[in-house]
Order: sequence, then C-alpha cells, then structure tokens
Amino acid sequence: MRADAPPGAATGARAVLGELADELVEHDADLVSSDPLAWPGYDAQLARARARSGEPESVVSGEGRVGATRVVLAAFDFAFMGGSMGEAGGRKIARAFRRAAEAGLPVVSLHSSGGCRMQEGMKALVQMQRIAAATHVLREAALPHVAVLLGPTTGGAWASIAAGADVIVSVPEATAAFAGHRVRDGATPASIEASVRSGQVDLVVAREELALTLATLLGLLVPGERELPPADVPTALGSADLPDDGWEAVERARSIERSRAAAYLDAYFDVRLPLSGDRAGGCDPGMLCGVGRRAGTPIAFVAQTGGANTPAGFRTAARVVRLADRLGLPVLTLIDTPGAANDEAAEAGAIGPAIAEAFAAIAQARVPVTSLVIGEGGSGGALALASHTELWITPDAYFAVIAPESAAAILKLPQDEAPEVAERMRLRPQDLVELGVVHGIAPRLDA
Repeated sequence: MRADAPPGAATGARAVLGELADELVEHDADLVSSDPLAWPGYDAQLARARARSGEPESVVSGEGRVGATRVVLAAFDFAFMGGSMGEAGGRKIARAFRRAAEAGLPVVSLHSSGGCRMQEGMKALVQMQRIAAATHVLREAALPHVAVLLGPTTGGAWASIAAGADVIVSVPEATAAFAGHRVRDGATPASIEASVRSGQVDLVVAREELALTLATLLGLLVPGERELPPADVPTALGSADLPDDGWEAVERARSIERSRAAAYLDAYFDVRLPLSGDRAGGCDPGMLCGVGRRAGTPIAFVAQTGGANTPAGFRTAARVVRLADRLGLPVLTLIDTPGAANDEAAEAGAIGPAIAEAFAAIAQARVPVTSLVIGEGGSGGALALASHTELWITPDAYFAVIAPESAAAILKLPQDEAPEVAERMRLRPQDLVELGVVHGIAPRLDA
C-alpha cells in the first residue's frame, strides 16, 4: 500500500484489476480529464496526480475474465486525486456499462473514490445521471452488476454506481458514505460492519479471498442457460412420521431439536453465498437470502429461520426474488415463522407494505418458485414467501391462518383450549394435502 494512502485504499486501479482479472484488455485509455472551468492550478494538479498514480485518469476500465466468467470492469485509483470522478472518468464508466450490455457481459466496479471532482463542477456531477442511464441499460439486458468496495467510497461513486449494484461486496477496511468526512466536519465514517447492519452491503470478504469470492459469485449470477429447471424440493431432515393431531403438529414444528433453515441450506447446496440487507436501512438476520449452486444449477434462495421477521427481512426477500427474476434464476423459499413481527418497531417500519412487497415479488416472478414449509407456517408472514404453484411441507411442520393460541384468543376461549382449536384448524401436513393447500409432503432421504 502507498504510504500516503488512507487505511483501506486500493493499491492502484491497475494493480487491483491484475489481482482479480485475467486476460485484461483496457478500454478508453485515451479518455482523460480536461479543464472545463479553467480552475486555477488544476492543470498542475492533474500533472501531479498522473505522476503520483502512474495513470492518465482516475478510472481504468476494460474487459477480462474473473474465474470462468468474462466481465467488463471499471476501477477507481485513489492515488489519482482521491479517486475523484471527473467528466472523463464518468464517461469511461458509462461506456463500460453500455459496452457490457451490448456484449452480454456482467459488470464489476471496483471502488475507492472521494466522489465527483469539484474542479470540473457540473461537468463532473452530471456524469451521475449518465451512469444511472447506462446501468439501466445493463439491467434491461438482464445482466448483473457487482460492486466491490476497496477503500473510502463516497459521493457520486457511491450514490450513482456502487449503491445501486445488484450485489455489493466489501473488504473489511473499506467505508461507504454519501458525504465524505470533510463535508461532514471531519466526522469519522461508519464502519463497513455498520453498513452491513443498515442493509447497504451484502457481504464482507477478506482481501485475499476476494478473487475466489467474485469468481464464485459471478458463476452463480451468470448462468450458462437462460431457462433453468425449477429448484427441486429439498429432502425433509426431520421425522418421516406424520403427526396424529393438530397440537402434535404444532409442538413438533416448535421443537428446538427440529432442523432449521441453515441445516436445510447446507444439505441442499453444493456452494452458496449470502445476499443481505434491504438497501433501505435494515437487515434481518432471521431472513437468510442468497444464491447457491445445486448439481450445477444456480438457484436463488430466501429462508426464514423460525422467528418473527421484520420489515427489513421481507424487503430483502423481495429484493432477492426480483433479482433472480431479472437474471433468470429459479428461486427456492424455506418457510418457518410463527408470524411477522407486529411490535411497535415493526409497525413504524411499515411491516404491512414490506409483506405486500414480498407477496408481489413472488406473484410477479416469471421464473419458477419452489417453496417448502420446514417448521411453523404462521399467517401472512409465512404465506408471503409461498409459491402459488409449487408449495410443499415437511412432516414436522404446519401451516395455519394464525397460531392456535391467537386463534383461541380471537374466539374468546381460554388458552388451555388451544390444542382443540389446533385440531379444528386442520393445519397438519396431511390435512393441508387433502385440502389442496400444499402439493405434497417432502420425504426423508431414507424414508
């Protein structure tokens, strides 16, 4: 790392590209900054930046191979005026996205930037609009954009490029904020862990693991075939025997010994990577989302872990389902919740609209969605993740309009009558098959 670079800054755009990509062919090397405002001393600043960084401009772009996937890449060089984006850098990035869309390739953007360049004024700032338009062209071409945060990432580089990526990966020492620390009176930027907690970053990866993670991620997001088969139904991990009555079904679903979502995902996928956060200020650890590969087929997943999910959880689920739909990936959902969160914080966070968003994402999906109830299926918080064409259940799960205890309360019955209410609700797996609510009961592998 350069001695004058801030903690977490990249060691240079070209060096970063060399670490991550093979067979790199540079694009637009002739696009360099001018002095549109005749800013005093700017020509000298540019000369110093070029000498210091060894680059003619703050952005290096090109095409290469990350793992087995051909990609278009654009990287900021922090040594060139703090990686600031001028008119030329913005044009390079916009061209990179449009070139990728035309070639049918994904984009990887690598960020260590202080935002738009003040010395070029609005000529620099309007590049944010042009980049936004170019990223839309990539989205319309059903191609993914992965942003990698390598150092301080602020202003236009964050708001117009990285923050809108389909997947945002960061190294531990990076930071991300709309306003830089000088604009914020020297306030220390939030850690990348705080950005994860606020739903702005998907995953944090050690620098030495970044190349492998990117290669794996791109292999999952860019399937070789556009029409993939539906996700097959996971094998049940619990008992193969069906419950004798409704209350037994409830107790089995609530048992601490029952297999949870993480165990199902481990058993189902050969490899998987998480996608986290709703991009709106929240992250719900009780909603596991991501992409994985099973028997060569990439599949997106959304899995509840047994708790009451928050608005952020449902918004994250909707985000991942929409991404899968755009990229042509089949979806697997695992349902396990007593019901959505209904406390004051959940209501203030718009739990109703968040659940509606999840319902809409699955209803509108053009890709196949396969759903399995693996534990409690409580009310709309569970149904929001359920496929309307492929809904299955395990022998130690139930699905109901509401929890039996709440049903008893609504009926003004004492709580000790909840088992009788559970029987009346016909919530056992075999009842649900008979009612036509689910398509079948998932068998155990050894059954």
